[in-house]
Amino acid sequence: MAEIVGIRFKEIGKVYYFDPDGSAFRKGDHAIVETVRGIECGEVAIENKEVNEDEIVKPLKKILRPASEADVKVYNENKKKEVEAETICKKRIEAHGLEMNLVDVEYTFDRGKIIFYFTADGRVDFRELVKDLAGIFRTRIELRQIGVRDEAKMIGGLGICGRPFCCSSFLGGFQPVSIKMAKEQGLSLNPGKISGACGRLMCCLKYEQDAYDHLLKITPKPGAIVKTADGRGTVTEISLLTGKIKVLLDSNPAGIPKSYNRKDIKLIKDAQIKIEKEELDALKDIE
Repeated sequence: MAEIVGIRFKEIGKVYYFDPDGSAFRKGDHAIVETVRGIECGEVAIENKEVNEDEIVKPLKKILRPASEADVKVYNENKKKEVEAETICKKRIEAHGLEMNLVDVEYTFDRGKIIFYFTADGRVDFRELVKDLAGIFRTRIELRQIGVRDEAKMIGGLGICGRPFCCSSFLGGFQPVSIKMAKEQGLSLNPGKISGACGRLMCCLKYEQDAYDHLLKITPKPGAIVKTADGRGTVTEISLLTGKIKVLLDSNPAGIPKSYNRKDIKLIKDAQIKIEKEELDALKDIE
């Protein structure tokens, strides 16, 4: 076991573990730490606690010190400077005629570098823009191209459910989602219904997937051969949540499928839920 403190550097962002080095921290405190980007001021998201060694990415760096009032003042001043830098950068992008969309700006704590996050449809030659910005701000400049998911997380907004985006309100990292999940959950493979404002598959497909995985293990799938009280038949339709299964009986192949409860039928040979190539090709841009 090892004692850690969880630090995040954005309001809704990934939490990184650090060694408290003997100090006690409360949630909401600020601390000065060293990262790959240099010295940073972060907010305590997880108070001192012990975790298993396998949960830690080694080497575990120590927190340099609790943030002082002067540190917090610098941190808040940097936030104001980021707004000014964003306005200036947008004007310079327009002046250079670059096809890129500035999403966010971030100062490192020591102001040794400014990071400009942007989206673009393809590669952008921003070398002249970097020289221009370096001359204005007199510090190191980094332009970082991000994806549409990251853009949605930074900007925020409302999803089709009417609630704020999960990624910008509580998700520390993006959930792994796939077309297979939508298929297994019986959703319409309509891009407009299973994709979020970012144009990619909705993160919430992940939330109930464990429950669907369990139900799929105990429920015969469409095409499965089963035995019912009325004889053998083929499953034509299933409702995972209610446990209702429609079976076309071998004794009446031209008839109407009969409905049974999941627990009242016996599986003889199961089938698989398949995604057709045409479906994958039509949805490849949103996965």
